[in-house]
Amino acid sequence: MAAARAQDGMPFLELDKLTKRFGDQLAVDDLSLAVDKGEFVTLLGPSGCGKTTTLQMIAGFADVTSGNIRLEGRDLLAVKPARRGLGIVFQSYALFPHMTAGANVAFGLEMQGVGRAEREARVSEALALVGLAGLAERYPRRMSGGQQQRVALARALVIRPRILLLDEPLSNLDAKLREEMQIELRQIQRTLGTTTMLVTHDQAEAMALSDRVVVMNAGRVEQIATPQQAYERPASPFVARFLGRTNELEGRVSLGVVKIGSGSWCKPTAQAGDAMLVVRPEKIALVSPAPDRLNGIVRMRVFQGNHWLYRIETPAGAVLAIRQNSGEPGPAEGDAVGLSWSTDDMVVRPRSEAPS
Repeated sequence: MAAARAQDGMPFLELDKLTKRFGDQLAVDDLSLAVDKGEFVTLLGPSGCGKTTTLQMIAGFADVTSGNIRLEGRDLLAVKPARRGLGIVFQSYALFPHMTAGANVAFGLEMQGVGRAEREARVSEALALVGLAGLAERYPRRMSGGQQQRVALARALVIRPRILLLDEPLSNLDAKLREEMQIELRQIQRTLGTTTMLVTHDQAEAMALSDRVVVMNAGRVEQIATPQQAYERPASPFVARFLGRTNELEGRVSLGVVKIGSGSWCKPTAQAGDAMLVVRPEKIALVSPAPDRLNGIVRMRVFQGNHWLYRIETPAGAVLAIRQNSGEPGPAEGDAVGLSWSTDDMVVRPRSEAPS
């Protein structure tokens, strides 16, 4: 289900210059974000960047130092946490071990005073939605990690929350199950159209699930964009490095021509002089060496199933390249190769933005 703006153009959820301090430590710094109804937005960044603190302020578990949170135009900070109508799934799942799966899911409905018949119907519906039909009487200790995660998700969804908040909910699962749950979670969210905010440090997870990502670093927003926009056109060196592998190469720009080593690319740009060029490994083709190309020697190649990862020594420094595993032989270690990529796949920045 596509996200939708309210008829008056007002965002469903709005964070306005949200700031949080812990003593002298600035955990969240002037964060502003507008979320549409039905949208799936992920707060993405390394540990300590402020993403979980932001989620806790929305939930009401952490006080706001300054700024506002509005839900459908109303001041959410004036509402007690239990009355905000939010569904929350924690990293630890936080299930009651002495309660069955059904009782865990029913707990929120009991707190709302929902009658027994409706409660039982909604619990059954929620468990079926997450693939646990028939397991209502099973206790958490007799369930796998994936099943426990589903119970926690059903408990959050059964109250029909206005917003679903997910705090690293898949981090305790093994890699295969995590990928499976990503697909299921996205399908459930699209089916219900529930406005969702996820906190994660996992770039692949954020890109797989989100309509938009909010990339955070040291309490500040580095970029808000669709996953593809953030990956293909990172707004800062931090975003480029954080969202997967990347190559940062030093070069020069003159009259719309970018030079890296002996290679040159025509790229319209107002920049001139020393520059930093950013290109993703999978955008690089390994071709025959030529005088007008950036050439190098393959120093290492690693088989990774569906692709080969190459490390190539060039006059501009080490370059990573990814070659899909087509079954055909590729360059071997020690081979001379040329590196080629489209100008559209290269981001040009001033050298001053390069990491120190």
